[in-house]
Amino acid sequence: MPTWFYLASNLSMRLHGVHSFHAYPYVVRCGGMLNVFGPTVAHKATHPDTGDVTLSCAGFNAKNDYQRQTPCDQDFLRKFAKDTDAELLTRWFNRDVPRLLKQHHAFDREGLFIGDASYVFVPDNAKYERAVRLLFDAHGHPVEADALARMAPAAAAKCAFRRCYKLVSLLHTDRQRRFCLRVAMRLVPGNENECPILYDLVDQFVADVGADVIKRLLLDRGFLDGGKIARCKRTHGIDILIPLRKNMDVYQDALGLLPELRFREYTAPTREPVDAPRLPQAPARVRTRERARQQTVAAAKHERPPPPPAETRVRTEVAGLDGFRSWSSCPLPLAVIVNRDVYADGHEDVWMLVDTKPLAADAGAAARRDEYALRTEIEEGHRQLKCFWDLARFTSRAFSLVLNQLVFVLLAFNLLQLFLRTEVTADRPELPRRSRPRQLERLFSSAAVILIYCDTRFATLTPLEYTELLLTLSDAARHKILEKTRRLRRELVTELRPARAP
Repeated sequence: MPTWFYLASNLSMRLHGVHSFHAYPYVVRCGGMLNVFGPTVAHKATHPDTGDVTLSCAGFNAKNDYQRQTPCDQDFLRKFAKDTDAELLTRWFNRDVPRLLKQHHAFDREGLFIGDASYVFVPDNAKYERAVRLLFDAHGHPVEADALARMAPAAAAKCAFRRCYKLVSLLHTDRQRRFCLRVAMRLVPGNENECPILYDLVDQFVADVGADVIKRLLLDRGFLDGGKIARCKRTHGIDILIPLRKNMDVYQDALGLLPELRFREYTAPTREPVDAPRLPQAPARVRTRERARQQTVAAAKHERPPPPPAETRVRTEVAGLDGFRSWSSCPLPLAVIVNRDVYADGHEDVWMLVDTKPLAADAGAAARRDEYALRTEIEEGHRQLKCFWDLARFTSRAFSLVLNQLVFVLLAFNLLQLFLRTEVTADRPELPRRSRPRQLERLFSSAAVILIYCDTRFATLTPLEYTELLLTLSDAARHKILEKTRRLRRELVTELRPARAP
């Protein structure tokens, strides 16, 4: 079986929302994959008397004793995926996929990328290869032994051991969040340190795709490494924005300069909702029900007691410090963005961001905090993948098949994001941020197309476009198409045999 068929079959399964290879025959019969492959690989034939649809597949070898109902057996496809080397598959995704994205101009000129690590949980089964058991709190955050001893008894009782992997990924997006592409990844045991893995992904990406693609990189505290940050800036020209830990010397040095800073009140930017309000154009019965629901929610919110003063934030302030050189392991002039939250009881909460890009003269600190908000918003993207793309619903415990499912789910997600970005976002810009079921629901009404293929290329046409194309052909071309159509109809009749001889 050629590799291209293995890739296409896996992608078709993920786009149809199935991951078990036992479902592959149903995907072949119900999906549009056969039309793209062409009649030399497989085709459908409709019986003129009964109307039954029979698949006729040529296969890829001469060992077929019976007529094939699929181009390849689902078990062979599973074994192909299981025998694929995990490192080679990861390398293919991290090298060839970004190159193809660059070839099709999928990368934004601003070059905004995000590095992240997320836990992928699996059932507590020791046979999951390379998965480890770790202690997590009620919010899904890992808990160390010393931290567990300091926790309140009620919070400690909610901690539990869970088996997991860790997915370290490099994402590409823009400031308007019109798309989000996973361009590099690595799946490792849950207890591995994600920091060196992420910087290795960045180095490989720059070597494979080019040094002019990643211009801005947003990271979280797990990737704090002064030497690596300085190398990204000096070697690759990548500016990094990352928060500081409170136990770092550079944080304490900046904290000592707090009285000298000039703070300005900060207002978070407003985000446009994914869905526009539907109440004005809804039917009268729906509008009445929605107003009643809103009144109920407002009444419940009014009856709820106000939060204690210690949890009531009255204002947020931000200030910037440029040319900071107190981080000994990062020999670069840094910009420190100090964020201060003031609460009703008078106490303050201070946290800081450090940036390798100098602050602008006007409102630079506030703009950097707005920019970093994009990194925290990718958690919604992880929830989308895990809940609506079944990223962690594995049907096998072999690591190669776990990685196979993860790679092709991410690839299918990227392809759908590219389609929405290039084809439909001009009229419906909210679609890329919807959940997968909602996206498909909005696209199904316009998904009927006619495919024309030749060699390794194909075109998608609406029925009216295809009719116009046929009617505008020359006489010689029309007669050629008519002759070939009649020949194919005669050949399809000969394929109307049962899958197995009686």
